[in-house]
Amino acid sequence: MKKLDDSLLKLNIEKAARDDFDNNKVFGSAYCVIQDGKVIYKKCFGNTSVDSSEAVTGSTIFRLASMTKPVTAMAALILVDRGLLSLSDKVSEYLPEFRDVRITKITESKSLIDLGKAQNDITVCNLLTHTSGIGSDPLKEETMTDKDKKSITDSVNFYSRIGLDFEPGTKQQYSGVGAFNVLAKIIETVAGDNYQCFLQKEIFEPCGMLNTTFVPDKEQWRSMIAMHNKVDEKNSVVETEEDKIFADYPCTNYLGGAGLVSTLDDYIKFATMLLNNGKTSAKRIISEKTFKLLHTPFVSEEIMPGSERWGLGVRVIVNEDYKNLPVGAFGWSGAFGTHFWVDPTNKIAAVFMKNSLFDGGAGNESARNFEKAVNDSLVIA
Repeated sequence: MKKLDDSLLKLNIEKAARDDFDNNKVFGSAYCVIQDGKVIYKKCFGNTSVDSSEAVTGSTIFRLASMTKPVTAMAALILVDRGLLSLSDKVSEYLPEFRDVRITKITESKSLIDLGKAQNDITVCNLLTHTSGIGSDPLKEETMTDKDKKSITDSVNFYSRIGLDFEPGTKQQYSGVGAFNVLAKIIETVAGDNYQCFLQKEIFEPCGMLNTTFVPDKEQWRSMIAMHNKVDEKNSVVETEEDKIFADYPCTNYLGGAGLVSTLDDYIKFATMLLNNGKTSAKRIISEKTFKLLHTPFVSEEIMPGSERWGLGVRVIVNEDYKNLPVGAFGWSGAFGTHFWVDPTNKIAAVFMKNSLFDGGAGNESARNFEKAVNDSLVIA
């Protein structure tokens, strides 16, 4: 185990933060790094909008986008831990509309070509590892109507009708919304509760996450950072639709892959729970044995070569070709620039928050600079 040098960490992160501001990649951001149960660094920078004097704080609300996925993965594993769900369960056992689902291809003119019935059943594990064939084709996503986006049920019906993009289990292709929405519907079906309430009871309350939700109240909307963009190399604000968190989905559609908002203070509690193998200071959420499934690489090297592979709702570093994190580290990013990881080797949890329409998602420059800042601050204990 290596230790973080406090002064070096401060220097490195603040250099990365200055670079973001100098290059107009943010007008507000937030960082937190914990090691071995102790906050080593926590600081917020800038304001909540380009022309606002309201400073970003640990309670500023950010749109998580795909950093919702690890929360959904934990929700599924809680049910697995209780024997109510299995990773090998067929999706059609819970959602009959996926029986005899077809594999389809969509043309540029939005015509759908039927390629025949899927030969493999979609499993819960496929949903968690981007190997289901659901929701990986952006052209199909563009055919969704407002009615299809209204609720989880409506979205699930759309994905069963539009068909799969490939034979389940034969390849991996990122599913931004669809697969995790199907999973959220399964969780609702098994738990007998709506998805927001299930997360509140099983994850948010035990972790002490007071401002993490699909449906912000009036105060939380007021505390939400504006959506950043850069036009002609200058900061600008993108007006977002009222009561919508991700794209044009209403927030009452509990998007299991992209719909949550949260704060730096809340998400570091979630990341710390992950670092502690599924345990908070108040209770154990999940057994350590089941929790380990989260960061076990489930996708084979054959269909996902490289330095990282999918666990359950997280990416896992699998070899030393990835320079900024050690083998075994795991985490995720969001389309609007949020990023986190857990490093079990060095007992580190780290969270970065920004909301921007560019430089987001996996591999975003701000996030990678943060990883490097932390990695370069590790010294031999």
